[in-house]
Amino acid sequence: MAKRIKTISEFHQLRGLPKPEHPLISVIDVEAIKHLHHDEPENLLMDFYVIALKKNLNNSQLKYGQQQYDFDSGVMFFMSPNQIFTIVIDNEKELKQSGWALLLHPDFLWNTSLTNTIKHCDFFDYSVNEALFLSEKEQETLNNIIENIRQECHNNIDKYSKQIIISHIESLLNYSERFYNRQFITRDKSHHQILERLEKLLADYFNSDDLMSKGLPTVRHIAQMLNLSPQYLSGLLKVLTGQSTQQHIHEKLIEKAKEKLSTTDLPVSEIAYELGFEHSQSFSKLFKTKTNQSPLEFRAGFN
Repeated sequence: MAKRIKTISEFHQLRGLPKPEHPLISVIDVEAIKHLHHDEPENLLMDFYVIALKKNLNNSQLKYGQQQYDFDSGVMFFMSPNQIFTIVIDNEKELKQSGWALLLHPDFLWNTSLTNTIKHCDFFDYSVNEALFLSEKEQETLNNIIENIRQECHNNIDKYSKQIIISHIESLLNYSERFYNRQFITRDKSHHQILERLEKLLADYFNSDDLMSKGLPTVRHIAQMLNLSPQYLSGLLKVLTGQSTQQHIHEKLIEKAKEKLSTTDLPVSEIAYELGFEHSQSFSKLFKTKTNQSPLEFRAGFN
């Protein structure tokens, strides 16, 4: 069972760290984090955001949700509140770790520009094989931002402090998004293999009985079949193709619909049913939205 950590102060106490200088935000050095002992909890459920850059955790395995992180090199990861975080220590290996972690309680964001925008950062929902791998230059950029946050938290708090810290966090998130987009491009081979697997997966689904019995595949179902999170898959596809996962599903649907309309005499209602639509009106509306023609108008072009 996971141990719930409600406050940043509680996390500091658990990990053997000094009391945080601010109760709602803290920057900690990974080197200073106390080891887990055999009788300490491995599963933690925290009520705050964690943004961390860690390197050389060669004796640890970290899990976020059900996914495991590989820390052979510098990796950045993001956790939202109420996600289970698991640490498994291999005590037979020498402990070597470095990096930093930003702990951010949602209450710190109250009535700021980040209150809602942080919830729309998809990378807080990414999983293990979607972690952010950073170059040395990228790490330096983020390290500088974190150092600014650390210094601001260390200074005497005044009426400007919170907004300055919020601005630095916004920069941190904006750079993270930029670096993720870079990763989509530079890891070209593996990502295009994902695209190929997606195309095959959709083709197999649309050529099977699943379409009629289960309806259109959901984005979540497709992502699970590819062992990716829905947010990461759509973000990747947006960069590679300009289309989201949902748009890819609809594109395959329209392709299949055009095939049936042009090569068979089946009524539109029957085609809609075979394509997983309960109501033919819904199919016709989607078809016209995507093609600027009704199904019958499209079919008439082949007569």
